Amino acid sequence: MKKVFMSAMFVAAATLSTMSYADNQCDEKYIVGPVETIYVKDLDMDYKARIDTGANTTSINAYDLHVIDGNNNPNDTKKSWQENLGKMISFKTANAQGQEQTHTSKIIKISKIRNAQGVERRYAVVMDLVWNGKNHAIPVNLRDRKKLEYKLLIGRNWLDGRYLVDVSKHDDDD
Repeated sequence: MKKVFMSAMFVAAATLSTMSYADNQCDEKYIVGPVETIYVKDLDMDYKARIDTGANTTSINAYDLHVIDGNNNPNDTKKSWQENLGKMISFKTANAQGQEQTHTSKIIKISKIRNAQGVERRYAVVMDLVWNGKNHAIPVNLRDRKKLEYKLLIGRNWLDGRYLVDVSKHDDDD
C-alpha cells in the first residue's frame, strides 16, 4: 500500500512540475478559460470571446457584407460562391460594447458550416487575434452574430497545438 501511495505522489508531483498557473501554462501550452478577452488587431477592438472546442473555425460578428467587384447575391451553389474567392470583401462588425468598425479584407476561403440551424456557406478572411500579448493570424468565418451574446467564437483553428481549455478559469485570472 505504501508503494502505491508513493507512486501516486510521484505522479502528482511530476504533473504539477509541468504546470505554471501563474503563467497560464501547462506543458508549453497556454491555458484559456471558456470565455476570454481577445484583441482583434485588424480591427483595433477587444471582443469577449466564447472558446468553443466543438467549432472547427473561429467566427466573428460580420454583417452588411459586400464583395467588391464580385457576385453579391450568390445562390446556394458552390460554384456561385467560389466566383468570389480571392476577391476583397467589405463588412461591418461590432463587439458587445457597441464599438463598430468597417473592415475590408481578402476572401481566402468559403466554408460549408453545419450548425443547429442547418447548413450554410460563409466567407473567411485572415485576422490577427491577440490574447495576453500572444498573436496568431488565422482564417475567421464571417457571420452575423448580432443577436448572440458572444460576437467572437474561438474555434479549434486558433486553439490547435497552442492552448488548453480549463473550464474553471475566469477571464479575470490572466
